[in-house]
Amino acid sequence: MGKSVPESGRAILYFLIGLMITGWSGNYVAGKIALRTFPPVVLFTLRMPMAGTLMLLVYWWKRRQGAPPSWTLRDVPQLIRLGVFGVALNQCLFIFGLSRTSVAHSSIFGNTTPILVLLLASMRGMERLTSWKIAGVMTAMIGVVLLRLLDSSGGPEATLAGDLLIFCGAMAFSIFTVFGKPDARRFGPVTLNTFAYVGAALLVSPVTLWEAAHYPYRAVPLSAWAAAFYMSAIPSVTCYLIYYYALARMDASRLAAFAYLQPLLAIVFGSLLLHERVTPWLVVCGVIVFTGVYITERAR
Repeated sequence: MGKSVPESGRAILYFLIGLMITGWSGNYVAGKIALRTFPPVVLFTLRMPMAGTLMLLVYWWKRRQGAPPSWTLRDVPQLIRLGVFGVALNQCLFIFGLSRTSVAHSSIFGNTTPILVLLLASMRGMERLTSWKIAGVMTAMIGVVLLRLLDSSGGPEATLAGDLLIFCGAMAFSIFTVFGKPDARRFGPVTLNTFAYVGAALLVSPVTLWEAAHYPYRAVPLSAWAAAFYMSAIPSVTCYLIYYYALARMDASRLAAFAYLQPLLAIVFGSLLLHERVTPWLVVCGVIVFTGVYITERAR
């Protein structure tokens, strides 16, 4: 496995990884269910405080375990900038994009992050573009263009604006990944995510308070509340913690390979739970995109 894990612990590790991929895949469906009731701005202003509260509990628990603080008061502005740009902006664009496109399109466009990270890293001189990497990038981009031009599985719901917002969300996270890498390594994932969600919650608090006074929350069905809580607790907190737990116990390349299952599961969930159509063009374009991503990842 690359890193020593007792045989008895492998089954548990792979079970947790399965939960992580399933949880992230379900985020697309949960978002669509929540957006049936909540406008995008309301859902975003709900998700940030919920996730921030949960991350504060995780951070408090880590401190109780004796983990030393990795930041000082001088670091707070940088932590908030990193977190809000890398996490909050990504989540904001995701929610607004998902409200205007299908689960299938959002899962494919959103998972172009490895390609975008490679391009940005090469611009900064952090990685060298080889012929295989260029081939992978070109393959993925061809798949993305064909998906936009030829696939009709999302019907009128899968708009160009929605796909672009999802793509911009992936770009925002890619910029954070490349430019914030030294700080992310220094502060640690729990600290960074805590500042991200708490900082975002404070940033949008005026809108949250305004919506609390004017939005008819009492009329919101339980399914919408459950979906909003799922988005806050599972992909934003639980899956993220599982990812770093697994990363400490296996090679990053092996763990990254499981990410290829996420769009597939998201499309299956969207078809079964939301009755979204799966067309031949969706399958073909999806395969082209992730063939390009796979080539790029294997060449790194």
